[in-house]
Amino acid sequence: MKKIFSVMCVLAITVAVFAQDKKQDKQQKKDDGWREKLRAEQVAFITNELDLTEAEAQAFWPVYNDVQNSRREAFKNQAEAMKALKKSSDDKEAATLLDKYLDAKKEVEKIDNESIARYRKVLPTQKVGKLILAEEKFRHQQIGKLGKGGPGPGFDGPGKDDSRRKKPQEMNEPSSI
Repeated sequence: MKKIFSVMCVLAITVAVFAQDKKQDKQQKKDDGWREKLRAEQVAFITNELDLTEAEAQAFWPVYNDVQNSRREAFKNQAEAMKALKKSSDDKEAATLLDKYLDAKKEVEKIDNESIARYRKVLPTQKVGKLILAEEKFRHQQIGKLGKGGPGPGFDGPGKDDSRRKKPQEMNEPSSI
């Protein structure tokens, strides 16, 4: 009962955090609805995987949301630097833009590295490890949904054996029909 209450509280907080009051066109509203739904799924998934206590959830989610906002901004900067690099017209400009791209990429890595220390302040180390695995598992499930209309084939986290997945040598062999 306590876990269900925690999940419901976290979902309510997350929806409130990501709600926007700006007027937007239809496409933007559709995109926002999709993002909001995905974030709510991620919150529920992580909450379930980590088995957070109520106190842990109250301390963890503000830190997690702050880290995710920083990561989104850093990824945005990295993508903008990459777009600019694609449009570069000479070596001097390309060199400057390449440095900008590499700096943006380092910023993403810095945020990821610092996030572990921040999470350790509010969660036991074992749960921080579970968080990393849960994020990867969630990412794989979402990729599976995009590619096949459902979760990836039997994915149960990084390093798990998936006997249904074709081995590289099997992919190149002609099938006998």
